[in-house]
Amino acid sequence: MTSTRLPLALALAALPLAAAVPSSAIAQTATAEAAASTPTVVLVHGAWADGSSWSKVIPLLQAKGIRVLGVQNPLTSLHDDVEATKRVLADATGPVVLVGHSWAGTVITEAGTDPKVKALVYVAAFANKEGQTGGDLVGAYAKTPALGTIWDDGHGFLRQTEQGMIDNFAPDLTREEARTLFVTQGPLAASTFGDKVTVPAWRTVPSWYVVSANDRVINPQMERDLAAQMKAKTTVLQSGHVSLLSHPREVAAVIEEAVAAVAARK
Repeated sequence: MTSTRLPLALALAALPLAAAVPSSAIAQTATAEAAASTPTVVLVHGAWADGSSWSKVIPLLQAKGIRVLGVQNPLTSLHDDVEATKRVLADATGPVVLVGHSWAGTVITEAGTDPKVKALVYVAAFANKEGQTGGDLVGAYAKTPALGTIWDDGHGFLRQTEQGMIDNFAPDLTREEARTLFVTQGPLAASTFGDKVTVPAWRTVPSWYVVSANDRVINPQMERDLAAQMKAKTTVLQSGHVSLLSHPREVAAVIEEAVAAVAARK
C-alpha cells in the first residue's frame, strides 16, 4: 500500500504547479494576441507644424485605451517623410490606422501601402493620384490666403509668417496659440511640391476624411473633391486648417471610428 500511495501523493502534489504553468502561459499568449490585434494609431503632421500639433488629440485617444505613435517629419522631401513614417510603422504592433494632416496626406498616401495599414484618415489633407504632385493639386484650385503669407528663407525652405499663422493657418485658435505655432513650425522644403506619389494607398485601403470648411491653407473645395474621389467616409467641420487643435474631440471621434472599423474586421 505504501509503494502505491507514494507515487500518487507525488502526482497530487505536482498538480498545482502543473496547472499554474499552463494558466500563466495561456494568459501571456492571450495578452500578446490582444496586443497584436488591437489597432495602433500613427499620427503624421503636416507642413509648418511638428508632432505637437496632435497634442490635443493624443490624450483623447489614449483615454479610450488606444495606443498612439507619432511621426516627426523632417519635411525635406516626400521620400524622407515617408521613410520617417515607415520607421514608426515598423514599431507598431498589429493593424495600423494611419492619420495625416495637410501635407502629410501625401505622405500617408505613399506610406499607407505598408501591409500593417488597414485604414487611412485624412485631416484637411492632400490625397494625390498616381504621378500627381502637391503642386498639381494646389494649382488646380483657386489660390488660398495662406499661399500669400509664405516666407521663403532663401535656402530652399518655406515658412509661414507670424501674421500668416494668426490669420490663415490657425485663425480659430487664440493669438497666443497661433504665435506659438509660428515659433515651433517645421520649415517645408520647397521641392516637396514637385514630389510625385507612385502608388496611392487610398485605392485599396478604406479611408476617412475630415474637411475643414473654413480652411485658408488648402482650398476646402479640393478637400471635398478629394474625399469624394477616394469614396472616403467624410466629416465636415466648421473649422480652419488646424482642426486637430481647434476641434480635437471631433477629429479624435473620426479616428476612433476608423479604429473601431478595423477592430471589427479582425
